[in-house]
Amino acid sequence: MHFEYMKPKSLRIIMVTGIVLVALLLDQALKLYIRTHFYLGESHEILPFFQLCFVENNGMAFGIEWFDKLFLTLFRIVAVGLLGYYLHSLINQPAIKKGYLASIALITAGAMGNIIDCIFYGKLFGYEDWFYGRVVDMLYFPLITNSAGECIFFRPVFNLADSCITVAVLLILFFYRKDLDQSLSNKNNE
Repeated sequence: MHFEYMKPKSLRIIMVTGIVLVALLLDQALKLYIRTHFYLGESHEILPFFQLCFVENNGMAFGIEWFDKLFLTLFRIVAVGLLGYYLHSLINQPAIKKGYLASIALITAGAMGNIIDCIFYGKLFGYEDWFYGRVVDMLYFPLITNSAGECIFFRPVFNLADSCITVAVLLILFFYRKDLDQSLSNKNNE
C-alpha cells in the first residue's frame, strides 16, 4: 500500500484506528497479565519509585463510588459512543491537527479499556455478573515515602488506560486548546 496515493481522510482514519487498537491491546494485555499472574494486593518493586501491584477498582477514578456499578458501566458506554461520534466528526475536519485527533483517540482507547474490564472481567474471572466487573489497576509510583516506607506522595494505583486518558487530556490542555475550541465551534455552527 502506497500512502502517498491515499486521501488525507483515509490516512487520518488509519492513524486513529491504529492508536485506538494499539493502546487498547497494550492495556488489556497488561491487565490480563496482572490479573492472571498476581494475587490481589501483590506488589513487585521495579524501581525504587515504581511498583507493579494488583488492585481492583470498583468505582470511578481513585476508587470513588458515587453511583451504582451498572449505572456507571452504562454511562461509560454512552460516553465512549459520544467520543466515537466526536472522533468521527473530527476526521472529517481537515483543519484539525493530527495531534489533537491522536489525543482524542487516546482518550477513547483509555475509556474503552476500562469498559472492557467492567463488562467482561466479572464474568470472565467468576466473581460477578456481566457489567459488574472491576477495573484492574497496577501502576504505582510512591514518589515520596517517609522513614517507615509509607507513601506520602502519589498514592493512586492506576492502569495504562487511565494513563492514556491523562496524557491525552494534558496534551489537549497544553498544545491543542485551539483545536478543541475550533472543533466545538464547528459543531455549533452546523
